[in-house]
Amino acid sequence: MYRFGISGIPLSSKGRMLKDAIEDTYEMGLNALEIPFFKVNIVEMEATDEVGLLPREILPSNRDESKIIVDVFRPDENGDYRPIGIKSKIEENDILRVLQWNLARSYEELRDLGKMSKELDLELTVHTPNYIDLSSNDEFTEKCLNYIYWSSIIANELDAKGIVFNLGIYNPKDSKNDMKKIIDNIKGAMEKVQKENLNVNFYIETSGKRQVAGSLDEVIQVSSKIKNVFPVINFPKIVARSGKPLTSPKDFEDLIEKVKKFYPKDIYMQYAGLEYSPENVMRLAPIKKGEIKFENLAEVLLEKDYETTIISVSPLLEHDAQYMRVILERIIEKKIGK
Repeated sequence: MYRFGISGIPLSSKGRMLKDAIEDTYEMGLNALEIPFFKVNIVEMEATDEVGLLPREILPSNRDESKIIVDVFRPDENGDYRPIGIKSKIEENDILRVLQWNLARSYEELRDLGKMSKELDLELTVHTPNYIDLSSNDEFTEKCLNYIYWSSIIANELDAKGIVFNLGIYNPKDSKNDMKKIIDNIKGAMEKVQKENLNVNFYIETSGKRQVAGSLDEVIQVSSKIKNVFPVINFPKIVARSGKPLTSPKDFEDLIEKVKKFYPKDIYMQYAGLEYSPENVMRLAPIKKGEIKFENLAEVLLEKDYETTIISVSPLLEHDAQYMRVILERIIEKKIGK
């Protein structure tokens, strides 16, 4: 099966809530959506009316309020506050960490949207903020790990297949040491997710810049070390990083074969065009204007019968997702005609 989808809210959506994005993506004939976990804010508040309830039971008291509680802090015998997760009922003196997000406002809403997506056969993933640093152990790294955890909570409630994220900046001259830190941090993140009984996979995206961790080999390295972590092929970023064009179906096949063994079923990919700017810097572009041709990828997908989810990261987003589907269908028709 071939799934085509988009990364982000459809550009043509009039509504800006997650429900609108799901409905509009489905109406376009697409069947995958990578939800952006961007523009989020976390506030802390004392527990009041929430006492005695589970975090997942709490509803907003008005339509503009968000009540997605992503962590609870409870004082120990010394009066020091410690995070206890979201599995226990809230008690007096607890401090609640509440997610303010513009796409959804409660766990109940997330669960309903997850059910709706399943009924529409629309596959969901959640993408963390793009700017991530997992090669350190400082305050910002802690914040990045929190984003991974919070995204996992959202993905779990939506019954999404997992979360997508980057590895972040590193020192290419000391990549071995930095990659060890990155792997250790992702292991810790996965352990926390599993401890909270969140049924979520991690999808690691390849990077297009050499000062950012995420060559295909590095992404594969992470997937080899940690269970339920999968390498994501972002084709334009691989070309931008390596400087080597993809000019034939065999070029695409070689990349896919490197990650195929990690996937029990459909392989997760991201696609867009790629062009050089006047400053000779590569950037994402509409597929028709790009240097890499989707026809070559479509040929190898059909020849090898790969099961795939292909996410458009093009500036034209849903237009190019639909365009990729049309190209694949045309090639199928030609083969049937022969």
